[in-house]
Amino acid sequence: MPLRTLGVYAQRIGKVFASATTWARLMRERGWRRPRLRVHPAKPTVGIRASRPNETWHIDVSIVRLLNGTKVYIHAIIDNFSRKIMAWTVAARLDPTTTCQVLAQASGHLDAGATRPTLMVDSGVENVNAAVDAVLMATQIRRVLAQVEVTESNSMIEVWWRSLKHQWLFLNSLDTIEHVRALVAFFVQSHNTQMPHAAFAGPTPDEMHYGSAPNLAGEHLPRPTHESPLVFHV
Repeated sequence: MPLRTLGVYAQRIGKVFASATTWARLMRERGWRRPRLRVHPAKPTVGIRASRPNETWHIDVSIVRLLNGTKVYIHAIIDNFSRKIMAWTVAARLDPTTTCQVLAQASGHLDAGATRPTLMVDSGVENVNAAVDAVLMATQIRRVLAQVEVTESNSMIEVWWRSLKHQWLFLNSLDTIEHVRALVAFFVQSHNTQMPHAAFAGPTPDEMHYGSAPNLAGEHLPRPTHESPLVFHV
């Protein structure tokens, strides 16, 4: 039981009349708290990792609330290998046809005859419906339900949602859907082409996706000095 619950329960059964603070002090002093050990398997720390671009994609939708309380829905697809955002859109309502639109946009980046990617999705109605099934069949993309058909979650794109929201969207006034759309467009462009990804120790998602990453380890990078301070333009 939590300490407050334990204190009240002890009073109810007429055993001990003491505050939660007293319980906490006595438990610290006398070591009454039993060790908390996991009795079930630990969760995996490394999820699905692709070995090449367009091998595995992740699709998801995230909700953002405007200043007037209206909800807007951001759909996006991220490539597992390169972390490149393959396609995205911002919609005023949750509609399965929006998922179809994003899938069609992302599949346009695939070369003819290339191996089709595996699409990791959550088992939401926006991802599992007849309209999406038709697009997947037409594009020959195989869908896998995260934590249903496989044990892994769809965490890669969920991590990107946190970056998009907390490092950018929530720092701006989200007054209209058009403004949100412009903000997302700026962040996606910066994420794909300008921001080095920590997973690659330097290259951007676009450089990893298209195989144009420079050999940053072998290049001489000038050290910043007091006379030449670092300036970041965002």
